[in-house]
Parts: sequence; structure tokens; C-alpha cells
Amino acid sequence: MNPADYQTYRGLPLLAGVCSLEEAMRPGLSVEECVRRLKRYHYAFKRLHQIFTARITAEPIYELKMAFSLHAYLCAEHVADLRKRVSEMREPPLGLEAVPDPNLEIFFDEILAAPTTEELLLGVYGKAVPALQMALQRHLSDTNLLVDHPSVRLCRYAMRELYEVAEYGAQSIACLVDQAAQEKATEWLQLLDDCLAAAGALDGVDTIEERVVVRRYSATPYVYDGVPRRDERFPDPYNMGVNAEAFIYDEQYPPKPKILMLFYKRLREIDVPEMMASIITETPGKPWGYYLDMTRQLWDEARHAMMGEVGFVSLGIDWRKVMINYTWSLGLNTQLEPWERHAVLYYIERGLMPNSGKRFEWEVALASQNPLSALFQDYDWADEVLHSNIGRDWYVPEFKSTQEALRYGDECWSKVLSDWTAWREQGLTQHRNWWPEVYTQACEQWGVEPDPKVLAYNESYENKRADLKSVSG
Repeated sequence: MNPADYQTYRGLPLLAGVCSLEEAMRPGLSVEECVRRLKRYHYAFKRLHQIFTARITAEPIYELKMAFSLHAYLCAEHVADLRKRVSEMREPPLGLEAVPDPNLEIFFDEILAAPTTEELLLGVYGKAVPALQMALQRHLSDTNLLVDHPSVRLCRYAMRELYEVAEYGAQSIACLVDQAAQEKATEWLQLLDDCLAAAGALDGVDTIEERVVVRRYSATPYVYDGVPRRDERFPDPYNMGVNAEAFIYDEQYPPKPKILMLFYKRLREIDVPEMMASIITETPGKPWGYYLDMTRQLWDEARHAMMGEVGFVSLGIDWRKVMINYTWSLGLNTQLEPWERHAVLYYIERGLMPNSGKRFEWEVALASQNPLSALFQDYDWADEVLHSNIGRDWYVPEFKSTQEALRYGDECWSKVLSDWTAWREQGLTQHRNWWPEVYTQACEQWGVEPDPKVLAYNESYENKRADLKSVSG
């Protein structure tokens, strides 16, 4: 039979709609070559995950912290998918921890060690992401779409999300990288190009070019910076002048103004990705499922912070007037070991599960009659249940019982010291009570007079230290 004359039953779509007959009959990648390429994509996504995660804490720009959190999570998922696909293709042992090419290692090491935000953006979004996109597109062009359909699905899914990552990156570069910064990075960007050329492109398919590749920024091994930094919209990151929890849980105050404190609590969760990034970055040797789950939680916490941002904007309130501190992430990152930080994280997450925790916050939001706040708290509550389960899966098994795991978390949390007096004496903060200003602005938007009792609220963390154990979440 001439293939051109082949017909399906009553003209039904051929081959489950996967591809045309001509595409199914063409030669494609062998299993060996397919696996070789998949391993390089896996390495690229894994290194991108490392870069995005490691740079969250010390990156001062809030929007980039949030984007890096998302992009790290997307990369973690694609790493997991690629690991599973390789395991299906006659590859025991998988060899997924091996570096596929030393030039690729230098390529990603250089981006990880980029000393400025501008160079980091140019490296990760201007070089690494496009190189990975090109490799995935070439895989689709070179492979047989029928026989390698599981890989094709992974590539298409990854390409769709990488397109969004690349779009964000291009816009960020346009906003933050001026001509002077671009010119200053010219030689370094050429080094990255040389790395790719010497590796035969990210997928190793191009002819390998003889290039002299000499480390620049990564000549000194990268050291994670666990000290959180914030941009100029966070003028007083040591400010603990308003105790949101004390206000939310005090029955003498009405529900409506409590949504301001709920939005404050959500936006304050910026420090959770800053802290979780330290755990992930400084905890090597775990199964990939650990990094996937922990990065999912990191991204959820970033989403929670953005919920607070959106909440304030929805009320017409300038959130820059709210003093969003970083004392929690600073204390944990600089005073505890990674395992101890994880212990504190689980201790806090479990403490949010009783009816007096996330359910109560959701009920407060419902009572406030602010639909957006109720929606945010509804999803925040669901996320925190997941996070508690992540701790149950990856933290609790190291102990004889959940109670022992919780006790250890309490002990670790008690080790974190906050020196209020020193902060004030050093001129780092006055612990200014910003509440009256923000509440008054909200009342103006609502068209009501401020309640004198609410306006007079002045409870701070400094004079109610017992509440510090609910400072996060």
C-alpha cells in the first residue's frame, strides 16, 4: 500500500491526533540520544532552580524575590518530571547527579555568582533560559513525535512555562538594566556564550567550538548570603511597633479594621521565602521530592505576601506606610542551622492548624464582609494545611514522634534572640507605631470616622514578647 493512500476508519484522526503519518514514519532520536539530551535539560533546570532559590534572600527588590520564588518552583517541577522520564528509559543507574559537561557547569556557576542584580538578570533570563528553550525546541524537531511522545509532552509543557519565564525576564531587563550596565557586562556575557559554544550548545548537539573558557565570578566559589535585604520601599525592616496578632485575636476590636492586620500579616510573609531559601540552599543530598515540596511551600509563601500587597492596593492604601520587617528571617538565618530553621518552620505551621489559627483568621475575614480578604484567608488556610503535611513528610520522620519533633522546634525557636534595645540604640529603628496612620487612611477610603478605641491601638511586639512565637505565617 502506498502510504499516501492510507486511510483511517471513516476518516477518523490518525494516530490519536499525536502527529501525521509522515511525522510518525520519519527517523528520530534513539533512546540513547534522547536520554543524553534529557539529562542535559535536567541539569539545566536543576541549576536554574539552585540559582533562583539561592538569590532570593539577598535580592533587595521585592518583585524579583516573588518572581524568583515562582521560577524556582517551576524549575523544581520540571526537574522531577525529567527524572521520572529518564527512569523509564532503560537507565539504571540514572546518573542524574553527574555534570553532563564541564563547560555547562562553568556557565551556571558564573550566573549563580553574578555580583549584581543586573548581571544576574542578563545571565539567567538573557542567556540560560533562551538556551534551554532552544534545546527543547530542537528536541521536538529532531525526535519522532509518536515513539517519544512522553518526552514530547514534557518538552512542550516546559516550553510553555519557559515562555512565561522568558517574558518576565525580558521585561525585567528592560526595566532594570540600562545601557551602561549592559555594556559593563559585555565581556562576561561573551564568557557565557563561550561556555555554551564549548559545550556544543546546552543540548550538546552543535559542533563543539574551541573556546578558551576561564572562570571569572565563579573563580571564587559562590557562598550563599543568608542576610535578607529589602529595597527602599521597606524603610524600617527592624520595626516591630505593631503586634498584628494581638489585635486580630482581641475580641474588643471589630472585624473590619482587622482585615488591615490580616493584609499586613500576609505581606509580612516575604520573610518566609527569604528563610526557606536558606534551608533549601544549605541542605544538600536530599531526594528531589524534598526540594520539590519545599520549593512549592516557598512559592506559596511568596503568593501569600502578594495577597497582602493586593489587599492593601484594593483598599487604596499605600502599603509602603506599613513597616514590613525582616527580623524573623534575619534571626533564623543568622542564628540557627538549616535543620533548626526547618524545625521552627514546622513548629509554627503546626501551631496554625488549630481552630484558633487559620480557621479563626478566615472567620475574621468573613465577618469583616470583605470578600477579597475572605478569599485570601480561605486559600491561605488550605496552603498551610499542605505545608504542615510537607513538614510531616520531610521533618517529623527524623524523630520518634510528632510531639518530640514539636518540642525540638520550640527549643530551636527559643534560641532566636531579638535585641530590641540594641536595635534602637544603634539607630536601626524606633519601633514606630504606624497603625493610626494606616487605619485613618483606610477609614477615609471607607467613608467612615475612625473608631477612637481602634485608633488608639498601640500594642507592639516589644512589650508583648510572648506573641513572638506567632510572628510568622
